[in-house]
Amino acid sequence: MKGKSIAIVGTVGVPANYGGFETLAENLVRYHDAASLPDLITVYCSSRSYLSREPAFLSARLKYVPLNANGAQSILYDFVSLFSAVWNRSDVILLLGVSGAFALPLVRLFSSARIVTNIDGIEWRREKWQGWARRFLRFSERMAVRFSHEVIADNAAIAEYVQRTYGVSAHVIAYGGDHAIEMDAVPVDDYVLPEKYAISVCRIEPENNVHVILEAFSKLETYPLVMVGNWNNSEYGRAIRDRYAACKHIYLLDPIYDLGKLKTLRSHAAFYVHGHSAGGTNPSLVEAMHFGKAVLAFDCDYNRCTTEDKALLFKNGDELVRLIKTLEADESERVAGNMLEIAKRRYTWRVVAQQYFELLNG
Repeated sequence: MKGKSIAIVGTVGVPANYGGFETLAENLVRYHDAASLPDLITVYCSSRSYLSREPAFLSARLKYVPLNANGAQSILYDFVSLFSAVWNRSDVILLLGVSGAFALPLVRLFSSARIVTNIDGIEWRREKWQGWARRFLRFSERMAVRFSHEVIADNAAIAEYVQRTYGVSAHVIAYGGDHAIEMDAVPVDDYVLPEKYAISVCRIEPENNVHVILEAFSKLETYPLVMVGNWNNSEYGRAIRDRYAACKHIYLLDPIYDLGKLKTLRSHAAFYVHGHSAGGTNPSLVEAMHFGKAVLAFDCDYNRCTTEDKALLFKNGDELVRLIKTLEADESERVAGNMLEIAKRRYTWRVVAQQYFELLNG
């Protein structure tokens, strides 16, 4: 059976070395390779991010664009990638993110390719975007929804937003998290950590309520917290790191990209604290759920949908303190079991990839 030519656009590339969309693209390729699907997969990659520019990764062809996939060049990067996919007569274009969606009207004009767009997590609402950047992202979101043949939302709350705002039905396909437990654990020798602790892994941004979590744990002197994040990437991160660096029971770790080391940290944690308030289904949350730990999550529609309303929820620091002080062993075990059951049922890459390829070939 002859398959379709599918271009994956909008990521740094594969193999993954950056974030959620890259991990998604890599696992789509891995599923395609393992299942011996007939489709021809091409993944667009930033040549700036790969010293060794291999022509292929498993069953996918790789095409390199000499621009950065993130930052100021990201819009042009997506634009060039999209029109390369058009030039190469792709049957289907999977666009991950909306930064290049302003070009979709032209793509539709010059190509008969079927466009499937994952609009990500309502990017324009994130606090880090202001002024023209926020307006551009909102415009791009509108273009993505209007000019894509199919729209993917990674969370039911985002699908409801798309329906309410644009009158368009989005397909809800989340992320997998089982890759986080499949590799061997790697010892974390760089830090001396307590035997019992809570853990949080996130980008250090206001919308992830890092300040709320740290303020709460600063009041819980008997309960350690390990927080992993990119503290040096913003004034916000540097300021709160300096503020809480003296707390002996709070361990502020620099970013850890080695999943084996993260597995060690997550495996030994008592529970996971998730402060994200935006962005849909967050990869770090579904990864944590696979470890069978209780989840204490910020109370918002996205986190409620992801955890099926079975996580322990807090709206502010005082509620987080109260949750931790009153958390009994049997309740923690019950919540942990629910998180693992949901993760195995909804957030494996096999399930996610099957949903993607059914849609791409629809």
